[in-house]
Amino acid sequence: MRVRIRRGAAAGDPDERFDVFQVETGPRMTVLDALVAVQSVQDATLSFRYSCRVGMCGTCALKVNGRPAWACRTLLGGLGDEITLEPLTNFPVLSDLAVDMSPFFEKMKRARGWLEPTGLAEKAPALIAPNSRERKRIEPHIECITCGICYASCSIVGHDSDYLGPAALNRAYTLVNDSRDALGLERLLEVCTEDGAWRCHSQYNCTESCPKGISPTGAIKGLKRRAVSGGVKRFAASIFRGRAPGA
Repeated sequence: MRVRIRRGAAAGDPDERFDVFQVETGPRMTVLDALVAVQSVQDATLSFRYSCRVGMCGTCALKVNGRPAWACRTLLGGLGDEITLEPLTNFPVLSDLAVDMSPFFEKMKRARGWLEPTGLAEKAPALIAPNSRERKRIEPHIECITCGICYASCSIVGHDSDYLGPAALNRAYTLVNDSRDALGLERLLEVCTEDGAWRCHSQYNCTESCPKGISPTGAIKGLKRRAVSGGVKRFAASIFRGRAPGA
């Protein structure tokens, strides 16, 4: 199999090019196996990222024939006689196929993607019943392993570098719906902004590309519904109090 690999650092680098390697393939061989073979035997300078090799960490995400995928879970069989490997879109390139994930995780921080426990949760472990409505609402969105594939697939991220992106908003959705989290409305208001949930155009690129079957688009729609519902409730309450909303 011919393996075309994009080489060089950031786009526009004078050394940016495609190198072609011939790799002998075998049954059940993956894209990651091919990369390791190239690095081990043909070019030790090849840069790419990986860790677990079994689809648990998402570190090996890259583009295979123009589509984001995990290298460790993408079989070479059925891909033809030639494949093209490139770094993920929407990330700064460090070298070859290795990208800088810092902007992605900075946006997770902006969305405050961690649990802020309530006073009750701080005193004792808080439980959410597996069959509760709360758990069922959160369940489809909690398996994210922050691989960045949804972020790379998002056309809005490509046009607006300030946009929080699908993964950060998906995480915010799970926390907004978690009764153990103390931020509640505060978190909702922070992520439902012009560069947050309202910037999403619901093109479903992130949902279609997610290897875990998560729908960040659905999560973002859920945030929008919560924001609108909360706004309507505050508006109605302000009328009963006899003053303008937000006054």
